[in-house]
Amino acid sequence: MALLGFFIFTAGVFAITAWLTRNDNHSSSKDYFLGGRSLTAGVIAGSLMLTNLSTEQLVGLSGQAFQQGILVMAWEVFGAAALIILALYFLPRYLRSGLTTTPEFLEERFDRTTRSFVDFFFLAGYAFILLPVVLVTGAKVINGMFDVQSIFLSKEMLAAIQASAGALNEVQEAAVASARSQAIWLIVGGIGILGSIYAIFGGLRAVAISDTINGIGFLIGCLAIPFAGLCIVGDGSLIEGWNKVTTTNPAKFVSNGNRESFIPWESLFTGMLLVNVFYWCTNQAITQRAMAAKNLKEGQKGVLIAACLKIIGPLMLVLPGIIAFHLYANEIESADDAYGVLVKNLLANRPFITGLFAAVLVGAILSSFNSALNSASTLFSLGFYKKYFKKSADDKSVVRSGKIFGIGLALFSMALAPNLDKLGSIFDYLQKINGLYSIPVITIFLAGYCTKTITATAAKWGMWIGVGVYGVFTFAGIEALSDIHFLHQMMLTFVITFGIMLFFPKRETPFLAEDKVEEGYDMQPWKYAKKASVIIAILAIGIYLVFWSKTATGPTPEKDKEYKMELISKHKK
Repeated sequence: MALLGFFIFTAGVFAITAWLTRNDNHSSSKDYFLGGRSLTAGVIAGSLMLTNLSTEQLVGLSGQAFQQGILVMAWEVFGAAALIILALYFLPRYLRSGLTTTPEFLEERFDRTTRSFVDFFFLAGYAFILLPVVLVTGAKVINGMFDVQSIFLSKEMLAAIQASAGALNEVQEAAVASARSQAIWLIVGGIGILGSIYAIFGGLRAVAISDTINGIGFLIGCLAIPFAGLCIVGDGSLIEGWNKVTTTNPAKFVSNGNRESFIPWESLFTGMLLVNVFYWCTNQAITQRAMAAKNLKEGQKGVLIAACLKIIGPLMLVLPGIIAFHLYANEIESADDAYGVLVKNLLANRPFITGLFAAVLVGAILSSFNSALNSASTLFSLGFYKKYFKKSADDKSVVRSGKIFGIGLALFSMALAPNLDKLGSIFDYLQKINGLYSIPVITIFLAGYCTKTITATAAKWGMWIGVGVYGVFTFAGIEALSDIHFLHQMMLTFVITFGIMLFFPKRETPFLAEDKVEEGYDMQPWKYAKKASVIIAILAIGIYLVFWSKTATGPTPEKDKEYKMELISKHKK
């Protein structure tokens, strides 16, 4: 029954997407990479949401919430603020300049070399960080739900493991580790191949439509999990479950962390702000959906709908981790396993629903994977192939180069992904390593966007200085620097880099952006964009303040470990 539910949903999404895109023309780069600039608000919002919300979020944020509680919702809530900035400021600028990729803005503002550097940074980030992380986190969740690793264990070994009641000997531990590794490889390969079909052969419009359909299922399924969990805690009562979770685990419901927490409250105005603006306003995998809008009005509406969905993100991504801590603290060894264990227990003896939910999760994984893969192909084809390898290439050759590059990148990501399974916190890894390129990139974007006299020379030096400064903060092992929270390190990197750029000689004539709007493209903004933005901002701040503590008593790693041991002791009794 589980496989039936999985097949029905997955095949249904594929069939609907294939039908809706059956007449799509991929002969031009505009049609392939931007869906012919035909996306409406609903499709943009759905694609944005599912490109962002995938298993690296489910696994990573739930794992962090399992450890430290609701304070990690800042990643979601403050993402809404960055989407407002995208809708009101960055998107109109991108569309007015007729851009296909965000680094094109840097070529217009600085020069081609600056753009190529950023193209390279984005491609490296997709290849070594985003794509492998999406695959491995997805594989971990699917393996946790379906116990895929059991197919690689003999019947005798399975029986011995079950009889051991968790107390495994060395041989059994080695067998389980080997089986888990094989399961991860199998799942990564399956997801990678299916995602590549959408991204490489379907183009952006196929990716966006499948995202939207999967997004509906994802929203329903991921909201159902915390509600079901609270009902279990409250013996059938949702309200009683909430009361039990909040009163039993009060430290988990403090939004403003102290200096030893994952997210100290002051970091909301330092690195947290920078990371969100980088991700939502300059990251090609995100902005490409908005730049494919049929007009500015639809683009702004789609982005702001996505901002509304970010407001409910803590329910889907953070609360499950806290519920998992309350119910199964004694069963979970690794924080990143929290979401999988919770779902497995909640859906036990419901095979058809388990299959449907697994299909929803696979859809979310596919969305993030194929979106990043499509964007990487766009960056390569327009930023390198067309600019350096074959300047005279026609549109068909450009599209073909993107497909070939996409196949190679997909294979590389599938080969790298299983090796990340050995890491501790996937989400922690993702955020820290991202800073190596995200902070230098957002620095030069903001320098180009907010100033008119900083030169291309300053921008190029700024990028490499930014990489070096953040690298020293993160990897040099200097105790005085490593004690600084990584989000504060990001802001310090930004300030140092931007400050150095200001000392370079200035342009003799201020930069003036050219208006390159495509003929017939409607640049009339949505008349309610600013009002909607104010409402979204108030909601985001309000949700965060509901859990604000005057003493910033968010749990530290040490306190959290003590608390978990105390809870485990209670469970055993």
